[in-house]
Amino acid sequence: MNVSMNVQEKKQSEIKITYRMIALYCRKKHGTRNGLCKECQELEAYARNRTERCPFTETKTFCSQCKVHCYRDDMRERIREVMVFSGKRLFFRHPVMVIRHMIESRKEVES
Repeated sequence: MNVSMNVQEKKQSEIKITYRMIALYCRKKHGTRNGLCKECQELEAYARNRTERCPFTETKTFCSQCKVHCYRDDMRERIREVMVFSGKRLFFRHPVMVIRHMIESRKEVES
C-alpha cells in the first residue's frame, strides 16, 4: 500500500509542522500564550512563503531534504534554532503528525 503524499499535501504538511514548531518555540522562549510574537510571526510568514513558492513543483521534498536552500542565511539560522529546540518536544505534543513526517522524510531519503 503506497500512501505517499502529493506535492500540495507535502507543502501543507510542512507549513503546518513548521507553524507548530515555531509556536512551541515562541511559547517556551518568548512567553507567548496566544499566537506568536512579532519576531516569530515574521519567521513563520517567511517559512510559509518559501514553502508555498517552492520551485520544485513536481518533485517537492521536505525542505530538510532539499539540495537547494532558498532561505536567506539569517532566516535559515533562525529556523534551525527553532527546529533544534522544538523537534523533540513536538513529538510529545503532536506524535501522529511527527511520525507521519518522519515516515515521509524517510521515504524521500530511500528513493
